Amino acid sequence: MARGEYKTPGGKLIAVEFAVADGRLRDVMVTGDFFLYPEEALEDLMACLEGMPVELTEAAIADRVRPALPPGTELLGSSPEAIAIAVQRGLVASGVAANGQ
Repeated sequence: MARGEYKTPGGKLIAVEFAVADGRLRDVMVTGDFFLYPEEALEDLMACLEGMPVELTEAAIADRVRPALPPGTELLGSSPEAIAIAVQRGLVASGVAANGQ
């Protein structure tokens, strides 16, 4: 399992754990000390990352996360960009992506 973490300005941690198979994220788990309301939106967040191609840039990952959260969802202490950074860090740490992709 790969794991990427990012601590947002202001101190909230987001962590993304996943496996990589056939060039795609699998078994994605998102954790951290951020707040997501309603809590059920976490399933939508993880679902949008599940099967994501590993070659996407941070901007492309954030662009995928943004519309996946249902209308009215509050993501406090984090952002789609922070999630994207955590994913990229996990990919780099696992050797799947080059640093700075």
